[in-house]
Amino acid sequence: MKVTRGYRGEGVRPYPVATIGNFDGHHIGHRALLRAVSQTAHKAGGTALALTFDPHPVKILAPHVDLRFLTGPEEKLVRFQEAGIDEVVFLEFSRTFAMLSPEGFAEQVLSQGLGLKELFVGQHFAFGHKRAGKIADLVALGERYGFAVHPMDPVAASGGVVSSTRIRQLIQAGDVAHAALLLGRQYAMTGVVAPGAQRGQELGWRTANLPVPPDRVAPADGVYATVAVWNQRRCDSVAYIGTRPTFGAGERLLEVHLFDDAPDLYGHQMAVEFVDLVRLDRQFSGADALSRQIARDVESVRTMLQKHREVSGK
Repeated sequence: MKVTRGYRGEGVRPYPVATIGNFDGHHIGHRALLRAVSQTAHKAGGTALALTFDPHPVKILAPHVDLRFLTGPEEKLVRFQEAGIDEVVFLEFSRTFAMLSPEGFAEQVLSQGLGLKELFVGQHFAFGHKRAGKIADLVALGERYGFAVHPMDPVAASGGVVSSTRIRQLIQAGDVAHAALLLGRQYAMTGVVAPGAQRGQELGWRTANLPVPPDRVAPADGVYATVAVWNQRRCDSVAYIGTRPTFGAGERLLEVHLFDDAPDLYGHQMAVEFVDLVRLDRQFSGADALSRQIARDVESVRTMLQKHREVSGK
């Protein structure tokens, strides 16, 4: 898969078919758009394009907003490739770029810059300065500049439209099982295992400790049934995310106890897939009470993961 920055100077692409968006989370709605692009382009012997923005427009237009992401840059590229996209075009989003009128965007970027033949977008897609351009405008501009526009209906699941905002809210509330239905996979956080305060080992529950990235959506503080992945190995696990209030609130960490014996994992990159919430965080009277609760949590997690496999077939 090719990665391009900017929309100028790449020459003529065979029958370019595209979609546009931020694609944070690569949820099942995003995948429907990308699948339509890939199938249409490849049927015509053309190029499947995904147009996205760097940085995220909110970072430029509303820098005070604490926007956290569902996917990091590397994972996003992996997801594009899995969806059959041939080329990802990063459009540099700046205040100057944001001033482009809807017609200027269609003419300069979509037509002259990329030479699009077909464009797939969601029904509520808006573009140009202050998002002034709507679907009807895009269809008319496509007719003028030689590309067909295909508005797609939103994907609905679990009683509502699938969106990155909805998924963020579910994860931040701890409802990772519901979020997984909209993502089409378990939500995961990735980091490098680092030394901790050895609290888990002192309690009889050795843990791998990962920092919580400040720019990523994190589940609500609590205990979760998880699967840890490193070096292509998968291991059932129980994870705690929080500030350890029983010992005095500190840095927010992700602590993972693996059910199988594992080597020294310091310095290894690990992904933690969140399957379901066991309980929200709370303060205990002391280390003994916490250790007893962890034992109960572990048994709950074993049951949850077994049921998850029976239902999902994984």
